[in-house]
Parts: sequence; C-alpha cells; structure tokens
Amino acid sequence: MKPRILVVEDEPSILDNIVYSLQTEGFEPQGCGTAGDARAALERGSFALVVLDIGLPDLPGFELCKEIRKASNIPIIFLTARAAEVDRIVGLEIGGDDYMVKPFSPRELSARVKAVLRRIQQPPQESAAEGAGPFRVDEERAQIAFDGKRLALSSTEYRLLRALCQRPGRVFSRGQLMEIAWDDPGAALERTVDAHVKSLRAKLKEVRADADPIETHRGFGYSLRELP
Repeated sequence: MKPRILVVEDEPSILDNIVYSLQTEGFEPQGCGTAGDARAALERGSFALVVLDIGLPDLPGFELCKEIRKASNIPIIFLTARAAEVDRIVGLEIGGDDYMVKPFSPRELSARVKAVLRRIQQPPQESAAEGAGPFRVDEERAQIAFDGKRLALSSTEYRLLRALCQRPGRVFSRGQLMEIAWDDPGAALERTVDAHVKSLRAKLKEVRADADPIETHRGFGYSLRELP
C-alpha cells in the first residue's frame, strides 16, 4: 500500500504543488487547509507522516503538533516562512522530526519525507528487546520503555536515545549523534541535537521525576548514566 501523507497547508497553490509532488513519488497524500480539517482527517484514518505548516489560520501549527503528540508519535515535518533558528529549535523541541523553510522545492520535501520514513522503518535486530538499566529498547516496534512505561518518541528522539542506551557510559559527540539520527547530517545543526535531548529529558522526568539519566559533557556531547 502507498504510504498516506497528511499535508496541512493553507496556501492553495503550495498545497497543490506538494500534493502533486508526493503523488508522483508514490505516496497517497491528503491535503487540508486548517487545523480543524487536519484533526478530522486524523480521527478518520491513519497516516504515515504529517507535513504541517506553522502559520495556519485557525491554530498555530506548533499548537496542533502538541495536540498530535499527546496521542501519537507520527512523524511531523514543519513548513514555515520564518527562517529564524529559534523557530526551528522550538519545532524540534515539541516533537517535530524535520523543518523546511519556504520557499522550497516540492521534490526536496518529497526527499525529506522519504528520509524520515526510512528512519522509522529500520529492519529489526536479532534481539527484539534489550535492557540498559531502567530502559528497554524494542527494535522491532521502534519503541523504548523507561521504568516500564513506553515513551512517546519522535523518530529522531528514538534513534538518539537508542544509541545512548546501546552504549551506557560512552560519551557521544553531537556530530556522532547527528550521524546516527539524521540521514543527511549536514542539513542539521548541532543545536538541534541539544533540542532533542532537552525534549527527551522532559519525557523521562514525566515518568520518573528524580531521574536525569542523560549526562551533558560540556563542549563535547552526551552520555547515558548507568542507573540502578
């Protein structure tokens, strides 16, 4: 079956171009122009990924992303006319998987969609679940549990935390983590790693408020503490 992609964009010409490009690349896109229409579409059926404009007329895309993240870890690619780095960081912190600034090539967006979907469709490893202290990594389902509770992670957060869990105590540089979590590390910024780690820490504290398993090594990167 063709992967279904939900495209939420209020500019009709941009929406039409994105939908056409995704169709020619073998996807089944569905377009809508408001957050309300997007909610209805998500309630009616399942999608492999959401392309989400930040500047929607009825609700900011960031707010819609937060709503989606409460119920699902579906990949989200943000679209925006604002190029400020702070907007990109905010989008990643609240659970976005990628970020594109207008104007952009619809073909480039299609390539980004493919890259994100490849990251969440990794072939399963021989061991379906591995432990690292209070963590359980389920490769087959692309899920990680902490203290017995499954974490709602974006695909990038999953890949970052999985790498840390696989080598507790090892210090990973930001560059190494970018190589692990992004198909095109050159398109990412080192601060995006920090943003994802900040989001991971918040999700871990929701499960266990006294835990801070990810250790920062200033000027270098991060490691996973070995917790009891």
